[in-house]
Amino acid sequence: MRNTWQLQRAKAEFSKLIDTSIEKGPQTVTRHGRPAAVVMSPTEYQRLTTRQPDFKAFLRRAPLYQLS
Repeated sequence: MRNTWQLQRAKAEFSKLIDTSIEKGPQTVTRHGRPAAVVMSPTEYQRLTTRQPDFKAFLRRAPLYQLS
């Protein structure tokens, strides 16, 4: 599984880069041998950017019950 693309190849095979990111996960694009960008599917991006519930805030909102 290849997940690193040189910029020149990424530009030449952009459609394949997109398809690969959807099928196999995030793909790194390098420029001059250094990571320059990551291409990922919208689903993966949404998963990473969706705010996760804050456990402390959940506990603060929870009703308090007396234990007896």
